[in-house]
Amino acid sequence: MSEIMERAAAKINLSLDALYVHADGLHEWEMVMTCVDLHDTIRLTPRADGRIRVRTDSLFLPEDSRNLAYRAAVLLQQRYAPDAGVTIDIEKHIPVSAGMGGGSADAAAVLRALNRLWQLGLDRAVLARLGLTLDSDVPFCVYSETALVTGRGEIIHPLGQTPDCWVVIAKPPVPVSTPQILNEAARPERLPHPDTQRVIAGIQTQNLPLMAGGMGNALETITEDKIPEIRRIRQKMRQFGALTAQMTGTGPTVFGIAATHSRAQRIYNGLRGFVPEVYVVRPLKRQTKEVTAE
Repeated sequence: MSEIMERAAAKINLSLDALYVHADGLHEWEMVMTCVDLHDTIRLTPRADGRIRVRTDSLFLPEDSRNLAYRAAVLLQQRYAPDAGVTIDIEKHIPVSAGMGGGSADAAAVLRALNRLWQLGLDRAVLARLGLTLDSDVPFCVYSETALVTGRGEIIHPLGQTPDCWVVIAKPPVPVSTPQILNEAARPERLPHPDTQRVIAGIQTQNLPLMAGGMGNALETITEDKIPEIRRIRQKMRQFGALTAQMTGTGPTVFGIAATHSRAQRIYNGLRGFVPEVYVVRPLKRQTKEVTAE
């Protein structure tokens, strides 16, 4: 098979709740996640020498074992195709270190694409289980569908498509230390909690205001205390007409939900000049069925 291409879609957290911390220090999550039509492009080309090579157009990404896409390829090669080689070219569009799962999305895209390129015949549940050994967001990114995600990120309950809406994404140029944020979230009982069931009900009934009314991110106040720009971006999004606005992941990216393209464009215009990276996107629309990647 010659070169193949796979899209790696960015994710956002419609709700993110930290329920408790396991004895091993990992959080028990309850999240509603979806993907948007902002994506990296992954191109895979077979190699005859059995080597794995990653190339990227981003100056901010490593091209060795620190890259999740590289590690995903090594994982499949070692388990299923020890003599196969591949060159992986990553064209980046998802903001780096943004809380949008860019690295996990790239790794998941590599798992899907190599499954085709090397004709492994693995179903997505198997790929998701393998992906969990790379990062907790990879199982969700394998499916790239709106879902309730629980456990340590490995249990996926697809929910169907979100209500029709537009999403305005804004990433301030500030770094966030995910380990530091998670360390400060070690007492989940002290954190605010979204109404996850309301978010799910809004999706299942295609009721956008209901979905938006339940949204939230339990980690938002922790990151906002370190990066006040996040709070200002959320306030500006609401000022310009967003139904709701919140941080995704551990930040620093903020997104706002708009019912119409014209309202999304108004929010976008209001943020330009205030935030250097702003995007207007839509949630991906796909049919789903329930799966558990345990």
